[in-house]
Amino acid sequence: MSEAVASPAGVAYGSAVSTGSGLKANILVADDEPSIRDSLAGVLRDEGYQVTAVADGAAAIESLDTQDFDFVISDLRMPGADGLEVLGRIREVAPQTLVLLMTAHATVETAVAALQQGAQDYLLKPILFDDVLHKLDHLMRHRQVAWENQLLRSQVDRQWDFDNLVGRSAAMREVMDLVRRVAPTNSTVLITGESGVGKEVVARAIHHFSDLQGKVFLPVNCGAIPEHLLESQLFGHMRGAFTGAVSNQEGLFQRARGGTIFLDEIGDLPANLQVKLLRAIEQKEILPLGTTTPVKVDIRIIAATNRDLQQAVNEKTFRDDLFYRLNVIGIDIPPLRERREDIPPLIEHFVRLHNLELKKAFKGVDSATMKVLMSVPWKGNVRELDNVIERAMILGEGEWIGLNDLPRSLRPDGAVAMPAGDDLREALRAYEKAHIHAVLARAGHDKKVAAEMLGVSLSSLYRKIEELGITQGLQAGES
Repeated sequence: MSEAVASPAGVAYGSAVSTGSGLKANILVADDEPSIRDSLAGVLRDEGYQVTAVADGAAAIESLDTQDFDFVISDLRMPGADGLEVLGRIREVAPQTLVLLMTAHATVETAVAALQQGAQDYLLKPILFDDVLHKLDHLMRHRQVAWENQLLRSQVDRQWDFDNLVGRSAAMREVMDLVRRVAPTNSTVLITGESGVGKEVVARAIHHFSDLQGKVFLPVNCGAIPEHLLESQLFGHMRGAFTGAVSNQEGLFQRARGGTIFLDEIGDLPANLQVKLLRAIEQKEILPLGTTTPVKVDIRIIAATNRDLQQAVNEKTFRDDLFYRLNVIGIDIPPLRERREDIPPLIEHFVRLHNLELKKAFKGVDSATMKVLMSVPWKGNVRELDNVIERAMILGEGEWIGLNDLPRSLRPDGAVAMPAGDDLREALRAYEKAHIHAVLARAGHDKKVAAEMLGVSLSSLYRKIEELGITQGLQAGES
C-alpha cells in the first residue's frame, strides 16, 4: 500500500487501487466535512462507482427513502441525525445495504458498538483511500455470504427472544401449543394482536422450532418501508428498472433462501403488491421489477398484523384470496391486560435479561411495586412493560425495584396531597383516597374492574368512594 499523507481535514491521500469489480455499485456518502465528503466521492467516481454525497444525517435518511444503495459510507457524528440513526434507518428500509462507518480515533468504541448493530466495518480518520477501496472490493465480492452471515449472527444474538414466549395464562399456553404444532409444517401462519404483544417473538419461535431453524429468519416491516421502495425491496429489480437502479439486485424473498420471511404489518401492504405476494404463495415465484421472467423462491411465509383483516376484506382494502392464503393457521395473541397472570413471569424474565445487558444485580420488584404493575392497563402491552422495567433498572440503585423507580405516572402516590399536620389517620386517609382514585383512573372508572384490582368487594369500594368523597372522574348521578 502506498504511503498516505494526512490532510488537515482528516483525509489521507494515497494511490487509489481499482477494485477489479465488473459492475460498480451505487454508494451513498454522508459526512458534514466538505473536504472529506467531496474527496471521497471524487475518488469513488473515478473508480466507476455511482455516488450520491450528502452533508448530514437527515439528508442521508431522505436519500435512503428515495433510492436503493449497495453501500453507505457515513460519518458517525453529523448534524440532523448521527451515523447510528442512519444505520438504524438502513436496517429498517434496506437491510441488504452494507454500511461502513467513519470515525475519529476517540470514538473507536462507538464504531465497534455500531458493528454489533449491523454495520459491516468502520474506517478510522484520517481516511486512506486504498483502505476504502479494498474494503468495498472485499464486501462486494463476498456480499451475499456477508449478508446471510449477518442475519444468522443477529438470530444467534437474539436467541433470548424465544424466552419471551413467557406466560402461565391459559391464553399463552394455547399460543405455545399452536406454535409447537404448526412449527414442523410449511403452512403459512397469520399472527394477530395489538401492537407490543409479541407477534415477532411468536414468529421467531415458529421458525426456531421448525426444520428451518438453521436458515435465515428475515423480518420485514411492510409499514416502515416507503411504498415506492417496498416492491423493489421485497422482489428485487433489474438494472435500469428505475432511476438509481444501476445493478441487478435480489429481493428479500430471494435472499431468504429456503428460510422464513416474516411480513409484519401485512395489513399495510399496497394493493398492487398484494397480487404479487399471492403469486409468491401460490406459485412459489416472484417477478422482479424490470423483467418478465419469473424467479422461483422456496421460503416459508409468516405474516402479522394489528388490524382486523377480515374487516379490511369486507371493506375491499385487502384481497380476500390473499387473506385466506395467509390465514391457513391463525394465532391470536391477547393483550396483556387480559392475561395479568403473565405479568410476574414476564417481569422476572425482563429483570434477568436486563441484568445481563446493564451489568446489574436486581433480584426483582418489591411487593408494593408488583401490585402496582399488576394493576396497570398496559396499553403498550409487553413492550411497554419491558420499557418500564428497563427504565427502572437503569435509574434504580438497590437490589429490588421500588415504587420510586417507576415513572411518576404509574406511582400510586403521584396525586397524593398530604395533609399539613402530623395526624397519622389523616395521612392514611389521604393516601387511601389517592390510591383508589389512581386505580379507578387506570380501570377507566369501571368500578367493578377497580374493585377487582384493589382486591375488595364492589360494595366495599362504593362505601370507600362515599366515605372519602371521591368524585373526580365519576359521572354525575353514578351510584
